Amino acid sequence: MSARNIIIDTDPGQDDAVAILLALASPEVNVLGITTVAGNVPLALTQKNARIVCELAGKPETLVFAGCDAPMNRPLVTAEHVHGKTGLDGPQLADPTMPLQEQHAVDWIIDTLRAAPEKSVTLCPLGPLTNIATALTRAPEIKAAIEEIILMGGGYFEGGNITPAAEFNIYVDPVAADIVFKAGVPLTVMPLDVTHKALTTRPRVDAFRNMGTEVGRMTAEWTDFFERFDKEKYGSEGAPLHDPTVIAYLIKPDLFTGRHINVEIETQSELTMGMTVADWWRVSGREPNCTFMGDIDADGFFALLTERLARLG
Repeated sequence: MSARNIIIDTDPGQDDAVAILLALASPEVNVLGITTVAGNVPLALTQKNARIVCELAGKPETLVFAGCDAPMNRPLVTAEHVHGKTGLDGPQLADPTMPLQEQHAVDWIIDTLRAAPEKSVTLCPLGPLTNIATALTRAPEIKAAIEEIILMGGGYFEGGNITPAAEFNIYVDPVAADIVFKAGVPLTVMPLDVTHKALTTRPRVDAFRNMGTEVGRMTAEWTDFFERFDKEKYGSEGAPLHDPTVIAYLIKPDLFTGRHINVEIETQSELTMGMTVADWWRVSGREPNCTFMGDIDADGFFALLTERLARLG
């Protein structure tokens, strides 16, 4: 089976970093490029962090682009309270030496998809959907080249993690999310309902540390830092490792179960802004527009992560 061509759109973030490492370690996917967006931290840091991770993976030839520095119609909300001031707080990090590509991320996404065969590229957004929505709005014909969009965002039974109703990625740019969810392309969503079942417990973090490699050490230190906020907030044994679920689904989809349902994005109410209104029980009569995942084999997920990250040395 040939590798799936993917574009990772991201705002690293420690969990984004682990997702990028997983993708770069896995022959099932071919990373055409990494586009960055403002989200967990501002754009100047997300593009820098993406390059740090590529160098850590030993893949400095990876194309990294900087995209939108603010949501489509509202001020940027960031998450330094979770990820630290750099977005990758935890271990000491050297500045990257690999280049940032000159082209704007949205322009590169459009050019890449225009040149691609029909249904040949999978988009993997791990942060706010500003870059993807902007590309779809500016060049709607690129939909033809999209095989699938697999994203981390939203929640149903779990509610929100930035407001009572909204998950962070969707809340930062609800208008962009609304555009993506209404785009009419195959869409798979990894919500908080899944990621809160994939916790960085002590044995799982120790498995990263015990690799004895730089990638293993950095991953353990990132998760050590990242989980402190969630353990205090939720009183849980570890933190949800959100974004790598997107890449894991590409590699081993049988780790996940979900339903094909209708999901609408709230864009009007300040009380529930960014809520993913998921019709899990199919009571609205609205046509399904995405596969909304509800469960994960957490042990299988962490086994995959550990096995693949160990390949990077």
